[in-house]
Amino acid sequence: MKSLLNFLLRIHFFLLFILIEIFSISLLVDNNYYQRSRMVNFTRELSGRYHQKLAELKEYFSLQEINQQLVEENNRLLNIIESTYRSEELFFRNVNDTVFNQRYFYTPARVVNNSVNKKHNFITLNKGKKQGIKPEMAVVSNGSIVGVVKGVSENFATVISLLNLDFKISAKVKKNGYFGSLSWDGKDYHTAILNEIPLHADVQVGDSIITSGFSSIYPEGILIGYIDNFEEKGGSFYTIYVKLSTDFKQLNYVNIIGNLTQTEKLEIEQKAIKNNE
Repeated sequence: MKSLLNFLLRIHFFLLFILIEIFSISLLVDNNYYQRSRMVNFTRELSGRYHQKLAELKEYFSLQEINQQLVEENNRLLNIIESTYRSEELFFRNVNDTVFNQRYFYTPARVVNNSVNKKHNFITLNKGKKQGIKPEMAVVSNGSIVGVVKGVSENFATVISLLNLDFKISAKVKKNGYFGSLSWDGKDYHTAILNEIPLHADVQVGDSIITSGFSSIYPEGILIGYIDNFEEKGGSFYTIYVKLSTDFKQLNYVNIIGNLTQTEKLEIEQKAIKNNE
């Protein structure tokens, strides 16, 4: 004990210097937007690289399961392509991008960090600004909703998961088009809550719940899950419990969706709001 005290006395000036440096840096970051943003990006990049290495190790021990998922995903995509080319709707859609004949573009990414046991869960992906990823892009897995890109660094992106109390999305019952607001209540990672569906709507256990397409982030028709239960809790609306189609504990690969007409849509909506003020 005496030796430890003597050692601390010998280096107490150095320790004081370190404490003052830390305090100075914290003041600089807290009071300057540029330094704060650089620090946030640096932290996100460092955290992303750590989780990427950890994910690579985990992935090595689950290659067989990942290969099976990729086979299933390829089969699903082949089925979608076949059904799309057989559909007359392909020739009647309103297409704004005359060059690529699409409103959305998709790019794959790998999950390098994920959580499901918190009230505000986030996911880290191995793509960022260099790969064209921006905030407010949608994220899906196997054709089902995952979340929305929240922040990006040069090579990584953080995604606000559907399993986050701050996440809300417009959703509808596929068979009849009645729409409402879907969110997570922080309890079961398998289940979300759909509100604002009127009592006169025809809903049954097993009905598909999909994105409504009303937001500028998610395309219409992305699967969210299936009705597991529903009840009337006063008023004129149902409380619907939706069993999520995404298993958030088995996320390995996802697709990031960019809306090519998002800016145009937001601009015209803002003009409409201003004109009515």
